[in-house]
Amino acid sequence: MITVLGAMAGFFAVALGAFGAHALGDTMSDKATGWWETATLYLLVHAALVTALSAHSVEKFGTSAATLLAGAVLFAATLYAMALGAPRWFGAITPIGGLGMLAGWAMIAWAALKA
Repeated sequence: MITVLGAMAGFFAVALGAFGAHALGDTMSDKATGWWETATLYLLVHAALVTALSAHSVEKFGTSAATLLAGAVLFAATLYAMALGAPRWFGAITPIGGLGMLAGWAMIAWAALKA
């Protein structure tokens, strides 16, 4: 299931990146455009990693992949929301997603060391 979720996150990252570039490009401020681009980059990179890890070995990397994906989705969602006009306090949630991504990377390193 984590492979499916990773692939779906990748799909949405590409779709949202295209939407931001083509439909929203001229309507957003430079700061909002930066948030949108950062959200898309982080979501796409982590979706690809989650899909690859889970396809390789769900038993070995399933928890780290899920942690990475949850962190990336939370991180990106708050940035997308702010780019679309959500209150700036959403930015206080963004680092929680960042911590999830960091934890996922650390868990991958730990799993690799144990192997």
